[in-house]
Amino acid sequence: MTTIAEPSRTTGTAFALRRLYFVRFAFAIVWALVMFTMAKEITPVAAALLVLYPLFDVGAAVVDTKASRSTQSPTLLYVNMAVSLAAAVGVAIAATSGIPAVLRVWGAWAIVSGLVQLVVAVPRRTMGGQWPMILSGGISVLAGASFVTAAGADDPALTNAIGYAIPGGVFFLVSALRLGRTQKV
Repeated sequence: MTTIAEPSRTTGTAFALRRLYFVRFAFAIVWALVMFTMAKEITPVAAALLVLYPLFDVGAAVVDTKASRSTQSPTLLYVNMAVSLAAAVGVAIAATSGIPAVLRVWGAWAIVSGLVQLVVAVPRRTMGGQWPMILSGGISVLAGASFVTAAGADDPALTNAIGYAIPGGVFFLVSALRLGRTQKV
């Protein structure tokens, strides 16, 4: 008789997070490339893309919640969903007022979601692949503050948002790769 060991909860969570992180990397890079073509002004397409980014974060938090329910409390992920949903609504409203308003909302969202990401990733360190998420959360807080500051500049631009998506995507890629390494050990 042959028996097959069932994967541990942590391994299952790590596998699900790894897939999610690859998807988040791809989304961030594609979003940034498309957004780069329209960063000078807020067109209807640019506004839709700016709203889509935090909405995608809501979806990612839903997937993360389902994946990690057995290994940790989903409370902070619920907070992230609420904050990202509020950011999407706020960006949609701010887009009618111009780039400075969008940068202020985007910055507030980056600060709060960065703090949540940081607090979620710290207990996950034992799973592996979370140091990039910890760094990304901390950098998100700093980037958010810079967006709020940039909103008051003489000629604010949406390129700041693009500059936020690319490193964030890279951090997700590094974390996904590191999670893959820990699964093989």
